Order: sequence, then C-alpha cells, then structure tokens
Amino acid sequence: MTTVQPHDATANNGRQAELNAARLLLDRMGISPADLLAASRSRAVVPTFGQYVPRVRQAVGEGTRRVYGSYWNRIVERWPDRRLDEISATDIRQLMEQTKANVVARRNDRGSRSAAEHLISALRCLYRHAEDDGLIDPGDNPARKVPKPRRLPSTRQAVPDERLAEIHHAAATTGDDPALDTLLLRLHVETACRRLALRPQDLDPDQCLIFLREKAGTVRWQPVSPTLMTHLHQHAAERHAARPEQLLRYASGRPITRRRYDHLWTRLGNQLPFVAAQQISTHWLRHTTLTWVERNFGFAVAHAYAGHTDGGGDGSSTSTYVRANVQEVAAALAALTGEPHPLARTAGR
Repeated sequence: MTTVQPHDATANNGRQAELNAARLLLDRMGISPADLLAASRSRAVVPTFGQYVPRVRQAVGEGTRRVYGSYWNRIVERWPDRRLDEISATDIRQLMEQTKANVVARRNDRGSRSAAEHLISALRCLYRHAEDDGLIDPGDNPARKVPKPRRLPSTRQAVPDERLAEIHHAAATTGDDPALDTLLLRLHVETACRRLALRPQDLDPDQCLIFLREKAGTVRWQPVSPTLMTHLHQHAAERHAARPEQLLRYASGRPITRRRYDHLWTRLGNQLPFVAAQQISTHWLRHTTLTWVERNFGFAVAHAYAGHTDGGGDGSSTSTYVRANVQEVAAALAALTGEPHPLARTAGR
C-alpha cells in the first residue's frame, strides 16, 4: 500500500485548484480545451533565417537594405537553416563579438562599435517583422534582450573657414570633373543637407527653393542662393537631366551615385593631409553650416535649417512655440552666402 505524504497531498490539492480555476475561466470566456489545441496546431511554422531574410529584404526600403544588407548576409551565413525561434540572446552576443573581431580596422574605428550596433539593429528589424507576422511573441524576441553598444560622442565638428577654403580650392583644381565636385560642395554647404537624390522638378527658381527628400521619409523645401539655383539649372541643361530623372550627373550624362562622394573625399584626402587624418566627409559640411547658423541666428533657426522634426530637441514644451519658419532660414542663408534671398526677412533682426 502506497502512503501519500502530507506535502504531496498539499501539492496535489494545489494543482487541482489551479486546474479548476483555469476551467472556470475558460468556461466564462467561451473557450474549450479543444479550441486551444486547434489554435496551437494552426500557428504558423517559424521559418529559417535563410527563408525569412529574403522576404524582409523585399518589405523594406532601399535605405534600410543598404544599411542592413551586409549584416543580413552575415546572419544567413551563420544560421542558414536555423529557425528564428531557435536563436538565444547568447547566440546573438557570440555573433556580435565575432563581427567586431572581423571588422577591417580604419583610422576612425572606435572598437568596432558601429558594426556591433548595426548588427543588433539588423536583427531587431528582422524580429520586428517576425512579431508583426505572428511568428514570434515579443517576450520571446532574443534581439530585444541584447543591448546595443553605447554610442560614443561624434568626432565630427565644424571645419574652420581657412580649411574649408582649402577644400573648395582642391576640389576646383583637381580631379576629372571639378564643375561637378564644386557644385556638390556648395550644395551641401548652403543647405546642410545629407547625401541626396535631386530631380529637375525639385527646383523652384522663383522662390530659390529646392525640395529635399531625406532619411526616414522626411521632406522639406530648403532655401538656396540665386547663384546656386542658376548653376543647378545650367548643370541640368548641359548634362541632359530630364524629369523625373536625377539632376546631378557625370559629364557623360550618367547620374552620379554614392561612389562620387567617396571618390571626391578620397581625392581631397590625397591633396590635403588634414582631410585624410580627420576623416572629413560630407557630413562635416553639415556640422559646419549648422554650427554657424546656431551661433549667429540661434537654436530654433539652426533646428529648422537642419530639417529636424523632433519638436525642438531641448525636451521643453516651449520648443513647440518657437519653431523657425522658412523665411527665417532664408535670412540665415542670405547672411551665410552674402546674397539676397527672395524669402528672407529684412526686419526683426
């Protein structure tokens, strides 16, 4: 005869009470145990990385594919036949360390933080789609459990006036297309824009505005000087840029690509040692212009000049009411270039 120990009896009673409570709850919800079994059987089969990554590639924009594409390739190479629900946070940490160890070191490398950050972002993008597709529960998402490396402060800064003049001179006197390169530099200095795809229909010559389409789908009309507007029109006419095609083109008529920027800064680095030593790039021009605007016209105008849309950046409700408008941006541009602008305010400063 088997004797039931007191603590076993207590455990059995507790288990039975939990089952009774669960049945009562299901009855009130109108759900039967058979319904739960059917739902479990009908849940989608979780795909492998080799199956799912191509689907996500087709569902994201070109910018996302460009940033995350190489990292998705690495993920598929590492786990081609493993399902998304078979990966743990430890697996991701191991891949992150391997990625950091294999990064080609550059002069501006800071512990391969950027590669590790982009890998985690690429995985989080994949798993966000998996959550939306009902393949992964948010609580089971391993990419959420691995923090990104803390981002260090940027080393970019404003380029001093004399150094900026040297950059313009080198661009205008070297290379296979000085006209294109000097146009690119002036465009980025005047507008503080990022790399862009400008079209002929994005020019408003009457108001001296260009239409910028930037990251995260943001768009804005940005003032430019009459001189720059004239050169943009001449460039489009001479290099046969037609609507709705890209405006900026090589002498052959082919549209430029990101490689033109890389080629430009590599050449400038060969001509000017400080460019190579500091790894100066187009984004430094954005820092240069926005720093000047902030010092001379205040934070609100610099915020609008940059095309930022976060409400003001200082975390206060006041920033909602002190946003600068395009006329104030045009006034800052007029002071920067020394040319009058049709939208610039002449009073109030």
